[in-house]
Amino acid sequence: MKIVLIGSGNVASHLGQALIKSGHQVLQVYSRTLEHAQELVTILTTAKGSVKGSAKGSGENRLTIPIARLDRLDREADLYFICVSDQAIAEIIAQLPAGLKGVVVHTSGSTSISVFADAGASGAGSGAYRGKYGVFYPVQTFSKAKTIDFKNIPLALEASDPDTYKILYGIAGGLSERVFPCDSTQREAIHIAAVFACNFSNYLYTVADRILQQHGLDFELIRPLILETVEKAQHFAPASVQTGPAVRKDLKIVQQHLDFLDREELADPRIRQLYALISEMLAGK
Repeated sequence: MKIVLIGSGNVASHLGQALIKSGHQVLQVYSRTLEHAQELVTILTTAKGSVKGSAKGSGENRLTIPIARLDRLDREADLYFICVSDQAIAEIIAQLPAGLKGVVVHTSGSTSISVFADAGASGAGSGAYRGKYGVFYPVQTFSKAKTIDFKNIPLALEASDPDTYKILYGIAGGLSERVFPCDSTQREAIHIAAVFACNFSNYLYTVADRILQQHGLDFELIRPLILETVEKAQHFAPASVQTGPAVRKDLKIVQQHLDFLDREELADPRIRQLYALISEMLAGK
């Protein structure tokens, strides 16, 4: 299929490479900053060159074009992926040019599919999007520096109508081994769960790293512990393998840790409060 990427960040980068490796053509990359669009085009060109059987000069290997204006979108593409921040999605939809041939999807976890019907209410456009549309949400965290195998990424799909869902399912099935229908409420629940499991836990790693550094210790010391915790979560219900002083009702150690955090040279009372609150919840208080 002929694809247009609207956005040039982490999601667009990984999704674009996966689409190319699955045999699709990325016609254009849009970004408000042309240099950012060009950077992603360079990445996609490298990915295209690594695909076996790609022939230079063939229609399937046409150049990907960077653009910085939405009115220059190719009207004949089959699929338009909106890979931008949540607050920018409605604005992008409202500014899409008329006459787009293909399906338009966003890739957000928490933005409802109703954004397509409501886009005109933002004041940036004249009304609801009138073409076919949907949501194509990869349940994963993306960083440009880290390669990810898309086949292992669950893809949550929602569409404006059954025929559009079939189109999205056909694309998704070529990328991932786990594709499933998911309405907007379910998708938001997944996103919130992901924030707790991924974003918040990673911040806690940052806190742990800070505490270790203040005492001349390396984060490397607890990497095996982190790996073991994550490994157990792959095979057991997390609650069934919860450990720690709070679960054991060892309140003396909990208090000792709170006192330690109070004495830290760069003490942050919010970190102490966080330790106390989570400990209370684990202890069932």
